[in-house]
Amino acid sequence: MKQIKMSTKLHAICIPYPAQGHITPMLKLATLLHSKGFYITFVNTDYNHRRLARATELESRAQLENFRFETMPDGLPHSDLDVTQDIPMLCHAVMNDFLTPFKKLFCRINDPASGSPPITVIVSDGVLPFAADAARELGGVPLVWLWTASVCGLLGYLQYPFLLNKGIVPFQDSTFLTNGTLDQVIDWIPSMKNMTLKYIPSFIRTTNKDDLMLNYLMLLAQTVTTSSAPIIFNSFDGLEQDVLHDVSKLISGPFYTIGPLQLQLQKISSQHAVQKSLGSNLWKEDSECLNWLDSKNPRSVVYVSFGSITTMTNENLVEFAWALANSTHFFLWVLRPDLVTGETSIIPPEFVSETKDRGLITSWCDQETVLRHPSVGGFLTHCGWNSTLDAVCGGVPVLCWPFFGEQPTNCWFCCRKWGIGMEIESEVKRVKVEMQVREIMDGKKGKEMARNAKKWMNLAEEAVNSSCGSSNLNLELLINDVLLPLKYKYGRN
Repeated sequence: MKQIKMSTKLHAICIPYPAQGHITPMLKLATLLHSKGFYITFVNTDYNHRRLARATELESRAQLENFRFETMPDGLPHSDLDVTQDIPMLCHAVMNDFLTPFKKLFCRINDPASGSPPITVIVSDGVLPFAADAARELGGVPLVWLWTASVCGLLGYLQYPFLLNKGIVPFQDSTFLTNGTLDQVIDWIPSMKNMTLKYIPSFIRTTNKDDLMLNYLMLLAQTVTTSSAPIIFNSFDGLEQDVLHDVSKLISGPFYTIGPLQLQLQKISSQHAVQKSLGSNLWKEDSECLNWLDSKNPRSVVYVSFGSITTMTNENLVEFAWALANSTHFFLWVLRPDLVTGETSIIPPEFVSETKDRGLITSWCDQETVLRHPSVGGFLTHCGWNSTLDAVCGGVPVLCWPFFGEQPTNCWFCCRKWGIGMEIESEVKRVKVEMQVREIMDGKKGKEMARNAKKWMNLAEEAVNSSCGSSNLNLELLINDVLLPLKYKYGRN
């Protein structure tokens, strides 16, 4: 693969949606491009930059040559909290408050006095529709999308206009949640044959045609299907081949599956060691949990994490707690401070005393490393795409409790298509979850899921590491055929 020389250095300005699950893959892509010789400007919101500064060593980042971090306001009230911001409020801000400050930031960075090369390309999160307007209004700057979620999730979102036009969405009244409406089978998407409405990304679950999230995702679907800009997928062909075929019929631009990005980063040479150490976590990591895992036998630990956005009632929390306790398995549980909705999470003292020799509770950890640890045998997850890919790359089967967005879609694929998961009912019952924990760790179905998970892990590694692996070849095409030939169009020589 070509390495960019200083005299021809290209400059990518990378902007993720301002939430943990989007920042992480965007930073991986930025790091990967930097290792290929790109100058990188990475844009966080002011709020998330402060969180990143508290959680990581920003000083080492400042010393990384040709990689700069910039910030912009998000239009929301100032806050020093250490939590994920309200998603509907963020989406409203993205639609109304991001375009102007981003253009101002772009022009400031692109000024010759800034000392950086001219910006060659905007690499935008696929859920930031304003980026298409920015690229056009800034003089036709080339734009590339990074779709940070699953391709099957995107295919689900692309059904929104169809569901709206057919009068299925919005639903007539709130009884759709209980009267079997969500059990309607989808029969028009080949790669999602026999999927029900329950597993379409959850923002269709509204009775209001003016619902903010429904309309935000409708705008996203329109932008993606009409834009000719290339799309990067953090996936690999073998995992979502049939989905990619269906998506290709609905979008205008070319696409490149180059993932899993975490495996791509493992290939970066030692001379880029600083880059490989760039963390994206907005919470401070607990490294001691790795020492705890070192003391456990292979496949003896259940890892539990619901990501950065999922919330639950304290009743659900207690049910999960006693399911883990009664399973008698070792467990490592990531318990965020904001996991419980509107109140402080209260773990029963009896649970703590009963599991003190079997369980470890932490606030955040390096999930990729945890899921590659040989002592981890199962993963109780919300099925966010980063977590799903982490499980695939670690060869670990999953218990799925999806929360919102495309997580139900990921859950369906994990359980029905890839054979690596079992679904937990939305209403958590300790006895049922205990049985599922026991099954995934010791049961016949659990062993089959573990074999499937190892198979997908091997295929992911082959896609990235083999000279003729699909993700390796697609990365070469992306850089050599799309990014390297870009000519600067904004007017600065």
